[in-house]
Amino acid sequence: MAAEDVVDLLARTAEPGLMAMPSGRFFGWVIGGTLPAALASDWLVSAWDQNAGLRYATPAMAAIEESAGAWLLDLLGLPAACDVGFVTGATMANFTGLAAGRWRLLADAGWDLDGDGLAGAPRIRCFVGRERHETVDLALRYLGLGRPTVVDADDQGRMIPAALEAALAEGSGPALVCLQAGNLHSGAFDPFPETISIARKHGAWVHIDGAFGLWAAAVPELRSLTRGYEGADSWGTDAHKTLNVPYDCGVAIVRDALALRSAMGLHTSYLIQDPEGPGDPFEKVPELSRRARGVPVWAALKSLGREGVAGQVRGLAAAASNIAAGLAGLDGAEVLNDVGYTQVCVAFGDDDTTRAVTARIIADGKVWMSGSRWRDRDVLRVSVSNWQTAGEEVDTAVAAVASALAAVRGS
Repeated sequence: MAAEDVVDLLARTAEPGLMAMPSGRFFGWVIGGTLPAALASDWLVSAWDQNAGLRYATPAMAAIEESAGAWLLDLLGLPAACDVGFVTGATMANFTGLAAGRWRLLADAGWDLDGDGLAGAPRIRCFVGRERHETVDLALRYLGLGRPTVVDADDQGRMIPAALEAALAEGSGPALVCLQAGNLHSGAFDPFPETISIARKHGAWVHIDGAFGLWAAAVPELRSLTRGYEGADSWGTDAHKTLNVPYDCGVAIVRDALALRSAMGLHTSYLIQDPEGPGDPFEKVPELSRRARGVPVWAALKSLGREGVAGQVRGLAAAASNIAAGLAGLDGAEVLNDVGYTQVCVAFGDDDTTRAVTARIIADGKVWMSGSRWRDRDVLRVSVSNWQTAGEEVDTAVAAVASALAAVRGS
């Protein structure tokens, strides 16, 4: 087929199987939309067709990504000397940060991970909160670190510092502590000052999974949620979620550049590398060949500016709060979480009714919200992640839930 016919065929036949994820009325999972500047710059990335792994091959891509990384560190209040790598998403951002931690912990224990592998190595104890995202466990599995020790959490999903202290005190040796910025259901943040202090006392590497929550640090009135998080060793986030750039664009941030580049980098004769230079982008990510994912991040930040990013994140949190208030006003609806960020969980009496309301909302199609289970109850989960969600979309969302609830009760 001719190229234009192939494209027409794709556009025509795929349409019925697509979901309106870019809509301001899409509240499923934690999926952002795409800012205009980020989308257009991503088209440029495809048209330029650059392999962004090697500085020598495409210095423009390296420079743009380094600029975006520096802006992110400044915006989020993280140490300026950190390394920043652009990966596929939050899962690989966590994987990358934890890989650097694994390398550092074993090196400090006198073990040559690169030469001897994991067999016979000192065991790394891994600690996660009871309500962490399961992709943290997945990253640990990828790294051969096994099942983590689960630390108890409070009713909003925040890790309990005393429980972490007790868990760490039960053994000794290298340790990884995985904290969370933004609980999937409640939006809550772990108490970073206390948990990081405890982890430091036990010599642990601290990683923070901030898939959508890291961006709270960019908003003055929300910054208290991330208080103390700059004391960690590594952080992972997904720019597609709260910043609203196209897929795929996770961000891995690591304080210990040597650990990151030792875990991820390689040197071989056919690559043109400057041993005296600042290093290559591929030394900070799992892939050697990749697209220039950091370019849309640069474009989003350049388009919005510091105040624009703060306004966008502030708007998401305000929309979540307004939706929660509207839903709380419905007879029989119960908002289960403290709505301080972008997530809302609501139940409608018993589990059967909640499931029926959720199914009716999806069938009606005015908005899209996903069901889940939290605190031993079925819930309707609302995740506000799209820059376009504002007054009209909020009103539509509340009305759609009210209509679904009325229909279920009348059936």
